[in-house]
Amino acid sequence: MIDIRGLGYIVAQTDQLAEWQRYAQNVLGMMTAPAPGGGLYVKMDERPFRMLVVEGAERRYLASGWELADERAFDAAIAVLEQKRAKWEPASAGLCEQRGMQAIAIVTDPAGNRHELGWGHRSDCQPFVSPQGVPRFITGDMGLGHTVLPAPNFDETVAFHRDVLGFGVSDIFNFRPDPSAPAVRIHFLHCANARHHSLALAEYPVPSGCVHVMVEVDSMTEVGRAHDRRIAHDVPLSATLGQHLNDRMISFYMKTPSDFDLEYGCGGLQVDWSRHAAFEFTRVSLWGHDFSVGQR
Repeated sequence: MIDIRGLGYIVAQTDQLAEWQRYAQNVLGMMTAPAPGGGLYVKMDERPFRMLVVEGAERRYLASGWELADERAFDAAIAVLEQKRAKWEPASAGLCEQRGMQAIAIVTDPAGNRHELGWGHRSDCQPFVSPQGVPRFITGDMGLGHTVLPAPNFDETVAFHRDVLGFGVSDIFNFRPDPSAPAVRIHFLHCANARHHSLALAEYPVPSGCVHVMVEVDSMTEVGRAHDRRIAHDVPLSATLGQHLNDRMISFYMKTPSDFDLEYGCGGLQVDWSRHAAFEFTRVSLWGHDFSVGQR
């Protein structure tokens, strides 16, 4: 199986790049800079970027960038893709330059989600200095955070991520909005780091191409300050403050200028996978997280 270390970056698209820049700086508390080849780098740690935003007609999520340890791990990943007869293509030199990677293999999962498997990120190790005074985001060897992607053809997509990309199941949630109808399944998946999940797959389509992306800060104070900034800048709320049952994250959700949601939280569970047993949980949160506000 492929040995993915973490979510290295995400790629989003918008028709209003200046709006994303204001959102990143003024609400998220992140730094921004022009990206090679066009677009916007959004910086949240010592790396040049963790989010790349490019211009386009549609507001949507474009790709998840998954990090491999080194060239040997990259070559092994290619061998797995070939063995499993999974379609892939090498990224162009220009795309690798923009992403700041030595090499990238582009893979599309059965649900149409684009994954970029790369190694050797480039970094000038310049410090992160938040324009809003955010001390730090929790990244490092646990990656950017997590992403939640649509998977209407659920069984096939989960099998691909498990059997080809090498993710393990952290836990599962069977959502039953209508007790008389079949459950809507969401599987939470981990890779080779301690973050409770780096990826989740949801059994329904999403027009923007992503349910949400999560970023983590180091205190409830910073979550509260971000919530205040959201209000000050009129960013729509997608879910109220709450604490999830499975990963213990205390967070709120808001809309991004690419029409997917962003979860801004703290206190996420870190797991010793050698001692973990996957389970099904029957409610999303211990308290809070009213998602109905996003439909109002």
